[in-house]
Amino acid sequence: MNVEDIFLKFANGGQRDFFSFETFILNLLKYHIENQDKKFALVESPRGIGDAFAEEGFDNFKGHTLIDVKYSLHRLPSKVLTDQYVHRFSRLDKQSYFSNLLIINFQAVPSRTVSRMIDELSSINPKLKISIWGPEEITKLANKHKKKAIEIANNLFSLRLENAVTKEAGDWEKERDEQIELLKECYERGQFSMFLGAGVSSSAGMPDWNTLLNSLFVSYLTKEFTQQTNISDDDIKQIVERLNTIDEPSALMAARYLRKGLAKQTTEIKEFTKTITDNLYKLRDAKKSLNSELISGISNLCMPRRTGAKVRTVITYNFDDLIERQLNSKSIQHHSIYNDNEAFDPDELPIYHVHGFLPEDTLKYEGLEKSTLVFSEEGYHQIYTDAYHWSNLVQLTSLRENNCLMVGLSLTDPNLRRLLDISARNIERPRHFAFMKRLSIENFAFSEIDEKKHQFVKNVKGAEEFLNRHHKLNEEIMKELGVSIIWFTSFDEIPKILTRIYN
Repeated sequence: MNVEDIFLKFANGGQRDFFSFETFILNLLKYHIENQDKKFALVESPRGIGDAFAEEGFDNFKGHTLIDVKYSLHRLPSKVLTDQYVHRFSRLDKQSYFSNLLIINFQAVPSRTVSRMIDELSSINPKLKISIWGPEEITKLANKHKKKAIEIANNLFSLRLENAVTKEAGDWEKERDEQIELLKECYERGQFSMFLGAGVSSSAGMPDWNTLLNSLFVSYLTKEFTQQTNISDDDIKQIVERLNTIDEPSALMAARYLRKGLAKQTTEIKEFTKTITDNLYKLRDAKKSLNSELISGISNLCMPRRTGAKVRTVITYNFDDLIERQLNSKSIQHHSIYNDNEAFDPDELPIYHVHGFLPEDTLKYEGLEKSTLVFSEEGYHQIYTDAYHWSNLVQLTSLRENNCLMVGLSLTDPNLRRLLDISARNIERPRHFAFMKRLSIENFAFSEIDEKKHQFVKNVKGAEEFLNRHHKLNEEIMKELGVSIIWFTSFDEIPKILTRIYN
């Protein structure tokens, strides 16, 4: 492998390529600077300036040098770039702390852009020496340490993970606070969307997917065996439980099976939809309030401010109408959209039901039969394979134009991940946020059985180190999709975080 081949690894333009390029540059610089017996350190805070710094400088850089790695510097207007730096430097207590700012970009930056940026950035601090490196300078550095450069290029992901896990265990809570501050800033700017998954409805007692499927299986078998007097309802429930234990099908496959069983003729599709709707609301845990803290927190974020609405769109993958009920109770104007023919007033908040809509009171809504119900494989394949399906376009538009917060989503859906991957192209930093549950060492290594605590992992310290790496690996993978993880250990934490954002 030669140096030119190394650059081909970063040429596709996706977020994965940016992180790979950043890893290559930072590790090569680390080797180069430490060979001069000088210090090199990464910037740990997501709200910090730059990616690394050389406290004692290096080469011709005298004094504290800040290093910022870019991928598509050449594509942005110089005014936008300098405004970003002005904003970030303004947060520093001591702007004169840095003697040098070194910006390293993947592609060559036009000399005119370089001159303009240096002039504008110098206005922040006239004493700050600014340098911009492109492919020519990077190639010189790589050729100087060719063997090391090739070694780094062949181990990019492991080095990324190594950089991530070198931070002390326990720092995740501090990092979370910084991510929340970033999220709050994004919300205040008003270019904001929310993506809502099953966890949101579960907070109000709605059944999870497996519970709904099991109930539909019972409905199906009851329908099949109505003439069989020797099979009782209890027998049917027992059969369903045993079927799921012995032959556990995928959720989508099971749904296809049910769709064929409950709606054998095209004319029965309406009845099939009614069966799902009835079971969906019948199974709700009435002990939980419809106005859960989580749904209330989401609706508060949708409340228009004096300066206008902050949330532009809400995209939900849930069938139910719980969000609409909460918005109605707070007199927040909104419009439910569940097919490609819906239009809404500019003063209304659009609620996109991209997997279908099954409100409890169907008389309040028109054209529900036109909704694409993504319940089984057929519906899922229809959306997944149609790039121009309205639901895909709606999701992609929000992901490309807004900062998005994902609540109650596992982010394992292949279609959503595909859309995230598309929207993350040519974006250097994650612009979206997702709540994800963090595994604790107590729940991982121990479990309570018959009111007694049992230890399942002997090496608790080793397991804790593994979990730390596991969480960092998940963070790195999600960054490639343009998403920053906001960890929580208890679901009760999410409404409190939403309140922090709103307040």
